[in-house]
Amino acid sequence: MVLVSTAVCLRGPEPFSSPRFVYLYKPSSTLSLSALRSHLLGFKSAAMAGTGFTPKYRSEIQQMMFVSGETGDISQEVTTLIEQIVQQQVHQMLRDCTETATRRGSRSIATDDLMMLIRHDKAKVSRLRHFLQWKDVRKNLKDSEDKGGGDAADLGAGGADELGAGIVGPGGGPGGPVDTTKKNKKAKVDLVWDVPSFFAESVPARDDEEDEEEEEMNFATLQRLKNADERTKNMTREEYVHWSDCRQASFTFRKGKRFREWAGFGIITDSKPNDDIIDILGFLTFEIVQSLTEEALRVKVAEDEYRKAIGADTDKNNPRKRKRVAGLFDPPEEAREPVQPSHIQEAFRRMQRPRNKSKAMLNFTSGLFRRPLMLI
Repeated sequence: MVLVSTAVCLRGPEPFSSPRFVYLYKPSSTLSLSALRSHLLGFKSAAMAGTGFTPKYRSEIQQMMFVSGETGDISQEVTTLIEQIVQQQVHQMLRDCTETATRRGSRSIATDDLMMLIRHDKAKVSRLRHFLQWKDVRKNLKDSEDKGGGDAADLGAGGADELGAGIVGPGGGPGGPVDTTKKNKKAKVDLVWDVPSFFAESVPARDDEEDEEEEEMNFATLQRLKNADERTKNMTREEYVHWSDCRQASFTFRKGKRFREWAGFGIITDSKPNDDIIDILGFLTFEIVQSLTEEALRVKVAEDEYRKAIGADTDKNNPRKRKRVAGLFDPPEEAREPVQPSHIQEAFRRMQRPRNKSKAMLNFTSGLFRRPLMLI
């Protein structure tokens, strides 16, 4: 009896997982062509049904992409792909944090474990510290208002834009200047890899000491502020209000239960997250969507320039064809071609490119290996 071997190529649940080949063997005397086809299709559909993905943050991702510079009509395929990438990144963060917590003999994830994952990105660490500082300020102001000992509502409302760059400063209310006590000042967020954290006692802070947080803001953070200013300088009042509302989009704000289920708490890790962990993950997910969108826009610009250079756009380069005049009700030019899934995939591929230091260490190795997922 002869065995018939058939290979079926399946892909995993992740958007960029490697293909898996499954070999099926059936006796040729008892297997017809139609039965083989139905068997293979049923096997593949059953395998893919277990890896179904249901998007839960389409509107939030659209708002985040709009803040990041994508003004076109974003398709559902793009938002679903971005949500899969973000969920994959969050799962990897939780695995790495759980492994770090296990090494130090703890069963719960701490905020330092999350900050250790992004320690190489100084701009992101600086923005995260800025975010945590203003969160502490608003928490202290809320506690003081509950006790009836402070009147700083303007400061609490002014720090709502912490996801963009956090350029917020304390100001006086209608009744006079706010009493800037020590509990209402920005608390300094120490990093576990800084030298002062090695000692049990720390040097007390001085009032005339310069703010080192502003000095750590590098070119990437300042460039992001400049891009936001360029996007909003020609907006009307209504457009800017809409842009500000989109700036508040979050995976975690008032969505704690949904985010815990979506992130895999209780499945990937047994640790019960506190509010600080959820807030930091919400900040990092916003950063991931923003970085992906900005890189995808750069990919789209490079693709358009390349197509124009090789003459792919025949309608514009053909002198015999009359140029189409825009109609009265036609959408703007940039709204006709939004970011496509191919641009998101190329942006993700570029962000997964290994550093030169990592590639140099592989010069004297042989064989193929699977690269670990890099955090965006």
